[in-house]
Amino acid sequence: MQDEFLALLKNKYGVVFKNIDLLTQAFTHSSYVNEHRHLELNDNERLEFLGDAVLEVIVSDYLFKHFTELPEGKLTKLRATIVKEDSLAQFAKDCQFDRFIRLGKGEESSNGRKRSSLLCDLFEAFLGALYLDQGTDKVSEFIYQVVIPKVESGAFSHEMDYKTVLQEVLQKNGDILIEYVLVNEEGPAHERTFYVEVSAGGQVLGTGSGKSKKNAEQKAAEVALTALENK
Repeated sequence: MQDEFLALLKNKYGVVFKNIDLLTQAFTHSSYVNEHRHLELNDNERLEFLGDAVLEVIVSDYLFKHFTELPEGKLTKLRATIVKEDSLAQFAKDCQFDRFIRLGKGEESSNGRKRSSLLCDLFEAFLGALYLDQGTDKVSEFIYQVVIPKVESGAFSHEMDYKTVLQEVLQKNGDILIEYVLVNEEGPAHERTFYVEVSAGGQVLGTGSGKSKKNAEQKAAEVALTALENK
C-alpha cells in the first residue's frame, strides 16, 4: 500500500491499520487479481459484503437516535438514500479512495476508476477491512467523520422533509399557525447565507441557516424538532 495513502488515512481520519494486508485487499479489485493470478491475491468482494452490513447498522443507529419523530417507513427511505450506490461512490471520491484502488488494465482503460458501482464497493470494502482490523467503534468514528456530516448538513434533505415532520408534530392536537421568517442575510450575492426563524403560536422554536431560503427553513425546522425532543 502506498505511503501517500497511509499518510492520508492517518492525518485526515486518524486511521492507522495494524494489518496492512487487510487494507491492501480492500483496495484490490477482482480485475487486478485476474491479471495477477501468480501472486495469489484476494479481491475485495468479501470485505465489501461485511462493510455493507456494518455501515447499515451504524447509520441505522444514528438515524434511530437522532430522528425520534420519524416513523419506520421514513427512516428506511432516508437510510436507503444515504447508503445507495451514488452516495457511497461520492464518499469514496471525497476520501480520494479512487486514486489508490488496484485495477486490471481492462478495467482501468474502461474508466473503472470512475464507475459508481466500483467506488461504492470500494468504500464498503474499506469499512469491512477497518472493522476486522479495529472493530465497530473505529468504523463508527470514521463514518461520523465522513458520512454523518453530510446528513447533518442537509445533503439528503430531499428525502428528509423536516418542515412536514414539524407540522405533523405540532398539529397532533389541532391546527396551529407555523411561520418561517427570514431574519438575516449575509455574504456576496453569488454566495449568500440565509437565516430563518420558525415559530408556532408566537413562540420561536428554532433558527436555521442555509445557502437558500428553502434550506434555511429546513434547518430551522430540524433545530425546532431537536429542541422539542429534548424538552
